[in-house]
Amino acid sequence: MRKHIKTIALTAVVAGALTAGAVLAISPGGGGSGDGPTASSTPAAAQLLTGSNNNTAALSGCLSASDVYQSVRPAVVEINTTTQQRRLGGSTEASGSGIIISDDGTILTNNHVVAGASQLEVKFSDGSTTSAKVLGTDPGDDLAVIRADLSSGQQVTVASLGNSDSVQPGDPVLAIGNPLGYEGTITEGIVSATGRTFASGQGTRPIRNMIQTDASVNPGNSGGPLLDCQGKVIGINSALENPTGQNFNIGIAFAVPINTANRFLPDMKDGKAISHPWLGIAGEDLTSTVASQVNVSAKSGVYVTLVSSGSPAEHAGLRGAFQSADEAAASSSLRSGGDVILKVDGKDVSSVDQVASYLDQKKVGDSVTLTILRDGQQTTVNATLAEWPS
Repeated sequence: MRKHIKTIALTAVVAGALTAGAVLAISPGGGGSGDGPTASSTPAAAQLLTGSNNNTAALSGCLSASDVYQSVRPAVVEINTTTQQRRLGGSTEASGSGIIISDDGTILTNNHVVAGASQLEVKFSDGSTTSAKVLGTDPGDDLAVIRADLSSGQQVTVASLGNSDSVQPGDPVLAIGNPLGYEGTITEGIVSATGRTFASGQGTRPIRNMIQTDASVNPGNSGGPLLDCQGKVIGINSALENPTGQNFNIGIAFAVPINTANRFLPDMKDGKAISHPWLGIAGEDLTSTVASQVNVSAKSGVYVTLVSSGSPAEHAGLRGAFQSADEAAASSSLRSGGDVILKVDGKDVSSVDQVASYLDQKKVGDSVTLTILRDGQQTTVNATLAEWPS
């Protein structure tokens, strides 16, 4: 049986309440202070902060943590939100972080930092504040783009975005944000792993290719940048894990890769709805042990354990080993009778992540052909991908 670990969103809520849930769901059903120095304080800062979002500010070797901080700190903001409580009346305040990505005041942050907020205030590193509005969101990847009102003539510093695809375990990283309200805090660590799959709760869309780090991040770091040693943004700090469910870091934290954000930035800036394709299955990687347990002859593939009701998979006729999520949860072992997905659009697959990563590149409404093994016979089914349920 898989071990479930509490996943905690990093927004600092005044009441201290944080979101927790089980990680690795496959499908639905189945914030003290202290301002940093300015960017002009070192030659390294002048080189780094070009305002480029295409990784053109090339530097050889790593900068010191102090140089990175002096360079990037002015581009990191505190985002304070007010949310009206309809049932109980009154309002709730929360605080998170964000990173300025263009000189018109556009800021990248987490969706959970701004979701449901009736009022947004941005605080810059010099202590000045201004209102902001949400331009667009991508809840499925926990990303949002907001724009600060710069009509008063506020000058901003723009961060440089890096390439998260080049990140490797062991690489040094730094995080800048506002944990527990301590403004402009920098921490450092390494990349612990890449390619992690993460879900904030049961039934939520898993975010794939997450960067795992041991850099200390805590509530209030949400939406702030994870930086490489040259000070380029490689991720947006989003969540931490703690097996006790407590709201503090034990050395396991996750960031959304900046390349994931880059993919959807144009649409978010334009206020377009971001949708993600959904097939609607839960499954297990087909190892020799699993194959023997469920009595199938295939050497590799994805064993379908559950098909979500009303999903594209159900409409395509896919069969799961269990009839419901409750039935699957109550079982101490896998059951035979599920389909084995061998190929997707003619490409061999051997893991759930491989299938999911391929489908993530598709669009809602696209059709995919699944080659499956059922009752010892190969056959194909076609599924039209739907939008991931909210």
